[in-house]
Amino acid sequence: MVRDGSQGASSIAGRIHPSAVIDQRAELDTSVEVGAGAVIGPDVRIGAGSVVGPCATIERNTTIGKRNRIWQFAAIGAEPQDLKFKGEPSVVEIGDDNMIREFATVHRGTEGGGMITKIGSHTLVMTYAHVAHDCIIGDHVILAASTGLAGHCVIEEYAICEGQVGVHQFTRIGTHAIVAAGAKVAQDVPPYSMVAGSERARLAGVNDIGLQRRGFKPETIAALKSAIRILFFSKLLREEAIAKTLEEYGDLAEVRRLVDFITNSKRGVVGRERE
Repeated sequence: MVRDGSQGASSIAGRIHPSAVIDQRAELDTSVEVGAGAVIGPDVRIGAGSVVGPCATIERNTTIGKRNRIWQFAAIGAEPQDLKFKGEPSVVEIGDDNMIREFATVHRGTEGGGMITKIGSHTLVMTYAHVAHDCIIGDHVILAASTGLAGHCVIEEYAICEGQVGVHQFTRIGTHAIVAAGAKVAQDVPPYSMVAGSERARLAGVNDIGLQRRGFKPETIAALKSAIRILFFSKLLREEAIAKTLEEYGDLAEVRRLVDFITNSKRGVVGRERE
C-alpha cells in the first residue's frame, strides 16, 4: 500500500519499478523509490524520500524512516540466525538519513533480546556488513566493509568499525571509539578510544584524530589522554585509578562517561597490550 494520496497514480508508478514485488500490507510513502526486482514484505513501513535499490529485500516487520538509501542486494528484516528463535514477531527499526550498501544484512530481534534490532540515523553500513539480531546501533556510526556484529551488540554514536572487524556477542563499543581494520573484539571498547589487534583487540590510545575532526576542544582531548593513561597504563589498582581519574578530571562530562562505561561493563573492557 502506498500512503499519502497527494500525488497521482502515474507519479507513484514512476517511482516503483514494475518488476518490484510489494506486499499489500506494506506502507510506503508516495515519494519512495523502489528498483527492479526489489522485494518488500508485509508490515514494512518506509518513510519519505527513501530509495530501495534493485533486488534489495526487506522481508517483514521493518520500519525505515526518511531519506534512507538501501543499495542493491541488501537484505533487511530477515529472521535472526539464532537457534532460540521461534518465529516471534520481532522487528527492525531504522531511523533517518542512513545508507545501507550492497549485500549488507540486518536481522530482526529475538524474544531474549528485547524483540528489536535498531539502527539510528545518519549511519553508514557498508558492503557485506552484518548487523545481527538485537543489536542497537546509534547515530552517525560507520560499519565498514565486511564488519560482522554478533547478536546483542551495542554500538554507541559516532563509533567507527573499520573493514573486516569481528565483534563478539553482547559487546559494547563506546561513543567516538574507533576499531582498526581486521580487529577481533571480544570485550567492551571504551568511549573515545582506539583499539587494534587481529588476534585480540587491545587498547592503542585515544581516538584523537577523530575527536579533533568532530570539534572536541584540545583541553578535552588532553584530559581524555591523561585519563586513559591513569586507567589503563598506570600500575594503580582499578579502584585507585578510577578515584584518581575522577579527582583530577571528573569535572569533564566526557571523562565521567568514560569512567561510567568502564564501571558498568559486564564483559570487561579491552585492555592494553601486555609487555
